[in-house]
Amino acid sequence: MDSLITAAARALASGDPLGALKRVALRDDAPALALRGIAMAQLGDFARAKELLRRAARAFSPRESVARARCIVAEAEIALASRDLGWPAKALNAARVTLEEHGDRLNAAHARYLEIRRLVLIGCLDEAEQMLADFDPTPFPPASRTVHELVVAGIAMRRIRTKAARAALARAERLARQAAIPALTAEVESAFRVLNTPAARLLARGNERPLLLEEVEALLASKSLVVDACRNVVRDPRAVVSLVTRPVLFSLARALGEAWPGDVARDQLLARAFGTRFVDESHRMRLRVEIGRLRKMLLPLADVSATKRGFTLAPRRAREVVVLARPVEEENGAVLAFLADGESWSSSALAIALGTSQRTVQRALDSLAAAGKVQSFGQARARRWITPPLPGFTTTLLLPAPLLIH
Repeated sequence: MDSLITAAARALASGDPLGALKRVALRDDAPALALRGIAMAQLGDFARAKELLRRAARAFSPRESVARARCIVAEAEIALASRDLGWPAKALNAARVTLEEHGDRLNAAHARYLEIRRLVLIGCLDEAEQMLADFDPTPFPPASRTVHELVVAGIAMRRIRTKAARAALARAERLARQAAIPALTAEVESAFRVLNTPAARLLARGNERPLLLEEVEALLASKSLVVDACRNVVRDPRAVVSLVTRPVLFSLARALGEAWPGDVARDQLLARAFGTRFVDESHRMRLRVEIGRLRKMLLPLADVSATKRGFTLAPRRAREVVVLARPVEEENGAVLAFLADGESWSSSALAIALGTSQRTVQRALDSLAAAGKVQSFGQARARRWITPPLPGFTTTLLLPAPLLIH
């Protein structure tokens, strides 16, 4: 490898893409194309970066399997940064195996972190933890260890383990200072901001207040009966009842939780659960049926008792009943939650992350665009959606299925 390629690689490793381009901008050999592609990615021109990396992968000979694998890893990182979640994960896994077999442990570790971060982004936390288990980052330089701690913190935040998340971010902050790469430092600071931003709202006895993630963790560990409107479950310290697939029952449970210790009139329950203002005997009969189902579902946690004007919730073990709600509640709040990270998303990537159809996501995006809450750029398959972060709105910490936090 010649001196210019070596110098350009060192510049990229230190976070200086312009310094790298000064050395290889006019070269079209395979190593130079790869370095130019990585430099363009660091500068944010993902389309040009992807093109250069693919040219580099084709230019390397079949015997240069390690160089080809490195190009695939770099392209996978661009795909993750540009939220192209449809990028073939099998190609990244194969590249990681190739790098491990040839002793390139540093780039193999980077490939592993990319796989884990993709899994975290789409809510596959068990798989992400399995890949991270027993992986020792100690032999690697500060930049790689910073990424490791960011991954640990990301999983801990989604598991609502704030003490572990803060400890990992504190380690990441120290390592980022050692690495002296501005982009890494900015990523650590962004993760800290998520922890210091309200993640939910507490509704209790007619009042509401925002909660940080630490406060959410404390609430879930308390002796309260929590009607969790972030994940559509009802829980107390001993048991959890999921109503994810029973939206009518959850609407009734939430109405009863918000009114506790009082009751809720039958007409109000009908309006909340069925969205109807004109009530006849068939609606009242359906309400009795749904209340019976709710009573049976909540039997381990609480009793649903009839009163003169409606129904009330009576916890069996808990001291009080509270409702945990999202910071911002609207029909397309889950889509906004992902867009609030400030990155540009395609509708196909949002569909993968949300576990729903692309057509459903597109309808939500069109509705949000009509309301001026999101905007798009590009055409056809290159179309991307973006929105500024919403004040007081975290991204994907407390979304319902498929991002369930166990």
